[in-house]
Amino acid sequence: MVSRSYSNLLELASGEAPPPPSIGPRRLPRVMTAAGIISDLDSDTDSDSNSDTGSASSRPRTIVVANHLPLRVRPDSTSPIAGLSFSWDHDSLLLHLKQDYQNAPPKTDFLYVGCLREITELSMVDQESVANHLLESFNCVPVFLPGDLLGRFYHGFCKQYLWPLFHYMLPLSPDLGGRFERDLWQSYVSVNKIFADRILEVINPDDDFVWVHDYHLMVLPTFLRKRFNRVKLGFFLHSPFPSSEIYKTLPVREELLRAVLNSDLIGFHTFDYARHFLSCCSRMLGLSYHSKRGYIGLEYYGRIVSIKILPVGVHLGQLKSVLSLPETENKVRELIEQFWNKGRVMLLGVDDMDIFKGISLKLLALEELLKQHADWRGKVVLVQIANPARGKGKDVTEVQNEIHTTVKRINDFYGGPDYKPVILLDEPMQFYERIAYYVTAEVCLVTAVRDGMNLIPYEYVISRQGNDKLDQVLLANGFGSVVPKKSMLVVSEFIGCSPSLSGAIRVNPWNIEAVSDAMDYALTMPEGEKQLRHEKHYRYVSTHDVGYWAKSFLQDLERSCKDHSTRRCWGIGFGLRFRVVALDLNFRKLSMEHIVGAYRRARQRAVLLDYDGTLMPQQGSIDKSPSARTVEILNKLCGDGKNMVFLVSARKRETLSEWFGQCENLGMAAEHGYFLRLKRNAEWKTCIQAADCSWKQIAEPVMRLYTETTDGSTIEDRETSLVWSYEDADPDFGSCQAKELLDHLESVLANEPVSVKSGPHIVEVKPQGVSKGLVPQRLLAVMEEKGVSPDFILCIGDDRSDEDMFEVITTAATGGMLAPDAEIFACTVGRKPSKAKYYLDDTAEIVRLMQGLASVSEQAASSSEVD
Repeated sequence: MVSRSYSNLLELASGEAPPPPSIGPRRLPRVMTAAGIISDLDSDTDSDSNSDTGSASSRPRTIVVANHLPLRVRPDSTSPIAGLSFSWDHDSLLLHLKQDYQNAPPKTDFLYVGCLREITELSMVDQESVANHLLESFNCVPVFLPGDLLGRFYHGFCKQYLWPLFHYMLPLSPDLGGRFERDLWQSYVSVNKIFADRILEVINPDDDFVWVHDYHLMVLPTFLRKRFNRVKLGFFLHSPFPSSEIYKTLPVREELLRAVLNSDLIGFHTFDYARHFLSCCSRMLGLSYHSKRGYIGLEYYGRIVSIKILPVGVHLGQLKSVLSLPETENKVRELIEQFWNKGRVMLLGVDDMDIFKGISLKLLALEELLKQHADWRGKVVLVQIANPARGKGKDVTEVQNEIHTTVKRINDFYGGPDYKPVILLDEPMQFYERIAYYVTAEVCLVTAVRDGMNLIPYEYVISRQGNDKLDQVLLANGFGSVVPKKSMLVVSEFIGCSPSLSGAIRVNPWNIEAVSDAMDYALTMPEGEKQLRHEKHYRYVSTHDVGYWAKSFLQDLERSCKDHSTRRCWGIGFGLRFRVVALDLNFRKLSMEHIVGAYRRARQRAVLLDYDGTLMPQQGSIDKSPSARTVEILNKLCGDGKNMVFLVSARKRETLSEWFGQCENLGMAAEHGYFLRLKRNAEWKTCIQAADCSWKQIAEPVMRLYTETTDGSTIEDRETSLVWSYEDADPDFGSCQAKELLDHLESVLANEPVSVKSGPHIVEVKPQGVSKGLVPQRLLAVMEEKGVSPDFILCIGDDRSDEDMFEVITTAATGGMLAPDAEIFACTVGRKPSKAKYYLDDTAEIVRLMQGLASVSEQAASSSEVD
């Protein structure tokens, strides 16, 4: 059944609009403003022919793409630019990465693409005026979205559906997150396409790097990769990525995965998020990842998509600058007077007002602390700074009401005339004020139930380090000894920064008693221990700032793209299932006309065919025996006197004899070439000295142990080998068990004459020296004994074990065993890295090829009879 994910994105269009005019690199064309109007993703513009689009730069340039530009906008009646005034948003992470990254070489230009915050719809004239001003003055390219489209995109699909799901909240009822709505998904795709159009106006695809940020723009990589197959593209997800059990409930799960995989580098804050993403790719797309020299990569149609795991850091320059402000010093004095001089100890929480920040749970933990530890009553004060919610809806209102109710209850019960245990600050606050609270807080509490990263603990650590001026302020106001420094953190296990803060007290925010105990422990911990923990945190946070994060990501992006020019790329698939195939320049599809011509000209031929995955699909029917058509084709090939045909398989010789008993002249190699016979009536021979299989007594009990503990796994006992298969097991658990089994078997069989290998869903133990490469060696030797030198060799296989055959026949040309004019066709199944020079897409194409060659032999036989 065809997916309803709209493979042709023209279905998303609600009208038609002429394309924007083509104008110079520093002047932007007008933008689309009609809701839902997008151009066709499947147009014939998927090459890199127009690589001179955009402007060239004398320095490397990175195009940073995010939902919002790092700008602040305010009405200004005196401004000639649409009555608006613009300035940098110094709280924006996107601006921080530029400022910190440029503090060290190499120098890089940054161009920003995104929407303007809180701006009303502008006329086309004002849009062009604003766009030109922002490009010239701020190096920013604005994306203008109609209000209704923006609402469906941001407040609809992003905040009401995708954001809760990525934070592990399933829409089990209409009140628990938004249900999936197809029209909201259409809006999401439409906005991503509009973003792509804006990027295409300014990009120089040969030189520019594109860095896309967060879940708002997850399908953007597909649109960019469609237009420029070799675009240098990175994507960083700032939110959590849910486990596969949660993610697979998403109706457009494959579309989003495939879109993100059109990036060259995908970044996550923690290994858990990356692991969940890789698990989804494995379970839903059948992709496996590998780790090589510290880098994790996914092979996706010949492209290696790299995975980056690195949490973002803070902007040290900004924090140090704010710490030095006179306003900060004055606020610190005020807070010391308000709390310390009255014998109060401040606990601090800084959170957005949303359902995942766990503010209510934090308040309940404080209530428990006051209940269980009466000595803290009248002393401990929790200052909870609640930033305005980024989304809106019923859930936000409910969170606000619950928080206010809980605060009132605690203050009424434990408070007094001059003492409130909880101070809730839910009005907008200047950044320097927040810094002052960090400086004077004894403990910082971050108890979110799920959060992508959360930089509050990092900001707290830097603020507590302070500076000389603040030290003097604290000493002058009787704050006590401030050197050496100390900072106590109580952090949730479920936030992205938790793994990097090994000295923090980690808690399960749902366990109210445990959080309460953590608060008490943070307050009563010995001073020396507090100082040691702070020193450890400060070393990490000060060396892993936002500049370090940006530089590391962009360096890895450059590394991931370095082989673009050495690969042959072309696009396949429609709509959001589009992807790029990237292969070696010398690796190409086997042309039927080419091979048939060579086959006709040949005087003597050698044909070697793998079975499973080549003549028989790996997936599908449980019955793997050959069809009558396959047997007929093989008989026709074997009936040609010019041919020597060999079937090479890992299966037992009894199985091959039973399945292909009707093929009189078919040569067969069983168990990876250990057993071999030249035709049906010949005796089976061994290619190497007879193997001693006493090692099975050691290996089989080990395999049996893993079979008992891995549901769906099986053992196949062949004459000379043992195979453990986990094809029907859970893919993640089966893969994990296979790695353990491989190590276990290599250990116990270290002194035995066997090799232990892993393959697609198997672990195999076989005698040393046995490989499919023995078969072409033996075949060519037999032909040489007969005085025959083949001038046509065809070898087809699908997996790693067949690479040995490809290597032997490729090197045979230089060994004198072939005719001088011999034509060699080493062909693998599927487009993937291989020692073969050619490929065919699947077993169906293999069978059609063999049918064509059989027809040539049949025609030649008929012609001979007539003559």
